[in-house]
Amino acid sequence: MARPTARVLTLLELLQSGGLRTVTELADRLGVDERTVRRYAGHLIDLDVPVESVRGRYGGYRLGPGYRLPPLMLSDDEALAVLLGLVAGRRTGLLTAAGTASETAAAKIRRVLPERLGRRLDAVLGSLAFTAPAGEPASGSADEPSVPETAVLLAIADAVSHHRPVSIRYTDAGGRRSERTLHPYGLVAHAGRWYVTGADPAIGEDRTFRLDRIAGARTLPGSFHPPAGPGPAERVLTGLATAPYRHEVTLRVQGSAEQIRTRLPAGIAIVTDPPSEHGPESPPDSAAQWPPGRTAESPPVSGAGSSSVSGAGQDVVRWSRVELRAERLDWLPAVLASMDLPFLIERPDELRDLVVAFADRLARSARRSPPAGEGDDGGEEGVRR
Repeated sequence: MARPTARVLTLLELLQSGGLRTVTELADRLGVDERTVRRYAGHLIDLDVPVESVRGRYGGYRLGPGYRLPPLMLSDDEALAVLLGLVAGRRTGLLTAAGTASETAAAKIRRVLPERLGRRLDAVLGSLAFTAPAGEPASGSADEPSVPETAVLLAIADAVSHHRPVSIRYTDAGGRRSERTLHPYGLVAHAGRWYVTGADPAIGEDRTFRLDRIAGARTLPGSFHPPAGPGPAERVLTGLATAPYRHEVTLRVQGSAEQIRTRLPAGIAIVTDPPSEHGPESPPDSAAQWPPGRTAESPPVSGAGSSSVSGAGQDVVRWSRVELRAERLDWLPAVLASMDLPFLIERPDELRDLVVAFADRLARSARRSPPAGEGDDGGEEGVRR
């Protein structure tokens, strides 16, 4: 490509970034004089690119609306962002009814990419997994933007694709920095964040890392064989649910895993059938597991969402075991109440006290009436007894 043509395309890229650009600024960025900038702007106008000229002391050039889309100049980061956006939109069902439009748009962008960048983007798309089912938006959202560096994302995706070990520089939640080797199994998008899961050969265990906390990634010599078993998305969810936190919570909930996961998704809690002498569908029989005033012989507590199985002329209550870890417990009582399923708390006792306090607050609010003069009966007491 001749240098003048390259500069004309660079001018187009500068104008596409938005806003008004002065002739002096453009001349400095392109390394030419102001007269040449005006000539380059004329070349774009000849190509039907809607370039507008603004006169005056602070005038210059800007890109205006046109009757057709002008040629787009995309950097590596922008190309990656566009392709990932199309994939995510297709996955979550956020695109328009013309479903093929996203596929043809992605194909067009992929076709014009340099071979080097195209291979690396293919590696990202081939190694990416989502924790949310297809057609559903991701549950939850990150507390703050989680944007990994493009170089880190591309390097790890390439290592996943070719089963190569990678060295990463990582900063944990406490600010501690370390450099470690990872055998990456896959990239996972979960709740607004990017994760990489893989084996840490130094400790012989699987680990999960947030990509936005990785400052650098470097591919190492050698190769590894990914193990059979759960996929990357399931490994990330399990890793998040079992991460070390201040409190370890164990519950029994009368309901199915599907019902429980509407309020406690897989990334927060692990739901299993509890081991029991009487089979997986029997209620807990340890007196220590029941709240005060209830025993294993007490009638099952019924609820709108309760789950049971009929057999031998009686209903056998289905109880699921729920395990989760949390830094704080104050959010759990409201979540447990929102499930509308009977439950009991095995540990910790602190959670039991919080649930009782939450129930008392709800009961007081339910008994409260509007102040005198605001209700239908002005003589009614402020609080019903």
